[in-house]
Amino acid sequence: MIDLGLTKIAVIGVVALVVIGPEKLPKVARMAGTLYGRAQRYLNDVKSEVSREMELDELKNLRKQAEEAASTFKDEMENSIGKDMREVEAALRDQDSSAAPALNLYTPTNDDIARKARDFRRKRVVRNAAVPLWYKQQAGVRTHVISGAARMKRHRPGSRNTASFF
Repeated sequence: MIDLGLTKIAVIGVVALVVIGPEKLPKVARMAGTLYGRAQRYLNDVKSEVSREMELDELKNLRKQAEEAASTFKDEMENSIGKDMREVEAALRDQDSSAAPALNLYTPTNDDIARKARDFRRKRVVRNAAVPLWYKQQAGVRTHVISGAARMKRHRPGSRNTASFF
């Protein structure tokens, strides 16, 4: 960058005053300032774009490394799992026929099924047992289905009928 000190700026100002004249000097100074500002903005834009490109290149390299690591990990896992599966299949093939009945699952009898049905019915009755009406009213449990409009009317202030039957 150009090294401009106070004395150099003063000399440039005096020369500009003599060459350009006092009438046109403010216009020229304004124009020089705007051009200098544009040049600075352009340089800053170029610098930021270059830095963005450098960061983008770094991110691309990082992505490539991550993809390579993931693919090697995937290959290792596939080889490991394939090896384990082959070992399991070989162990199952080598197993003698006397161990085969141990692999059979439990099959429920008719008594087991009937017992489970009774338990289910008993649990359902307990779950849906009759709750006293006074308890429902005290706990605020709804006993009837009410539409949204009826619910709004019921809870709207001043909507209650204050007139008694007598």
